[in-house]
Amino acid sequence: MGKTKIAITVDAAALITIDQLVRNNVFLNRSQAIQQALYEKIERIEHSRLAEECAKLDPIEECRLAEEGFAGEIEAWPEY
Repeated sequence: MGKTKIAITVDAAALITIDQLVRNNVFLNRSQAIQQALYEKIERIEHSRLAEECAKLDPIEECRLAEEGFAGEIEAWPEY
């Protein structure tokens, strides 16, 4: 996918930290540092959304459903 230039405003403390990471060869440049931070934040948001949905599940009901399906299948398994 192509890249697009944008302008952002960053506070001085963050910029100092980003520049230090670039000097220490953690990132090639500021753009790469900021892009990686954005990707990581997006990933965290997406994973937290999954965690929020999982928190809505009733663990007792989920266990019951899993055991119900499992118990019916065990007789059909071949003997070893």
